[in-house]
Amino acid sequence: QVQLVESGGGLVQAGGSLRLSCAASESIYAMAWYRQAPGKQRDLVASITSDGSTNYADSVKGRFTISRDNAKKTVYLRMNSLKPEDTAVYYCYANRFASAYWGQGTQVTVSS
Repeated sequence: QVQLVESGGGLVQAGGSLRLSCAASESIYAMAWYRQAPGKQRDLVASITSDGSTNYADSVKGRFTISRDNAKKTVYLRMNSLKPEDTAVYYCYANRFASAYWGQGTQVTVSS
């Protein structure tokens, strides 16, 4: 059973920055960040493989950066130029041996 522990959410003004962290209990190949706003579905924000290949949602390209430290089994999401529409609960996701794991979620609120 893989455990994912997220941190780094909070309240920030529009234009500000935050960095989210997700520490895994096991080494993971594919990791990602998703987000879910109230009344909306959970959507992919960014993903990264163990060799560093990344993928981003169009809405965050150029503003968010996903990275990972394999030695620490941790994935990060650097969020710059935050907008009110980025407000959501952000979830860490990991896929290991075809099983999916989710973190508990961390709230990000961007005020206008």
